[in-house]
Amino acid sequence: MATLIKIRQVVQDSWQLLEPTADGALPTILPQGDVIVPLALWQRDREKLLARGGRLGVWLQSSEGPEAIADDLAQFEVIAVSFPKFTDGRGYSTARLLRDRYGYRGEIRAIGDVQRDQLLYLSRCGFDAFSLKEGRDPQAALSAFSDFSEAYQGAVGQPLPLFRRRFANAPDGMEWS
Repeated sequence: MATLIKIRQVVQDSWQLLEPTADGALPTILPQGDVIVPLALWQRDREKLLARGGRLGVWLQSSEGPEAIADDLAQFEVIAVSFPKFTDGRGYSTARLLRDRYGYRGEIRAIGDVQRDQLLYLSRCGFDAFSLKEGRDPQAALSAFSDFSEAYQGAVGQPLPLFRRRFANAPDGMEWS
């Protein structure tokens, strides 16, 4: 079993990520077990996937938006978002939309080229699980969550920006520097 950072702890990953074959063909559906399937497989074989034994998750490529699964969110315990390259930031928006627009409360997992430097920012957008790029030490990466003690911008877990939080906590609603 692979390891995973989930809710800021290193845990064993019980899910199997089903990936297309080398020639691009969709993977075979496993009869049971916890699986995360590509969006294309979900769209093609929705009923078969719902009828099988085990928990179900779906994964989105960076080019696939959450609107493609918006009506089916209750079916998934995990939504994985693929980062094909460290520099591809589209997945941040996907997680934020899943949390804020669609109200998804299950696990959102970052997969692919996920590195330590992204973890804090990914968590602020709504990710709560991270499958680091091969060869990265998840235990060492945990320190990324404490790189900064405060953030100016609002986030999924803290929607108010810093200036609004300070104003709300100031006596008489005034902020003095």
